[in-house]
Amino acid sequence: MFLLTTISDLVQIAPEDFAKFSAVAIEDNINEKYANKVIQETGLCICFYDLLESSDGLIGHGTGLVNVNVQFRLIVFRPFKGEILLGRIASATENGIKIGLEFFNDILVPPDFLPQGSRFDFADHVWMWDNEGSTFYFDVGEVVRFRVEAEEWQDQIPNAPDQLEPAAVSERRPPYSIVGSVQMAGLGPISWW
Repeated sequence: MFLLTTISDLVQIAPEDFAKFSAVAIEDNINEKYANKVIQETGLCICFYDLLESSDGLIGHGTGLVNVNVQFRLIVFRPFKGEILLGRIASATENGIKIGLEFFNDILVPPDFLPQGSRFDFADHVWMWDNEGSTFYFDVGEVVRFRVEAEEWQDQIPNAPDQLEPAAVSERRPPYSIVGSVQMAGLGPISWW
């Protein structure tokens, strides 16, 4: 679920950070730039892990910023395909069940990945599973065990202000999302098992 990823980048240290130790100033700048951001095909960056290399700082002309080339490792959230995770049902629509973790909310279990015999109740906005005469509910707020089936990556290209349309803004998809499944035995709300 969590990986260490090595990244090389240029870090700019502002004059107000000169009172800090160099390593602390570099770490603060890396966390500010990367924490809680998605790097395409890498995952959701959680935080700085360690500094591997850093060059001597060079002061930029006219800005006073110190430029340092660094190589460092980040802790990244990117579960592998087939991994079993625990989450909480955030919402349900006819398009499937949305699951959230404490720090990541872009997990969808589409109808094709629900147990066979599942149906959506439009009155209560809840998915139900009819199994051998019993009805089981996927209630909002319940803790569920799900399996990672796929990842979806969306490049977040900004739109020019004159090209923005209300419909286009509402269709914007998250940069990183996960498709889950609750079809296998042992998956679904943990209260069932």
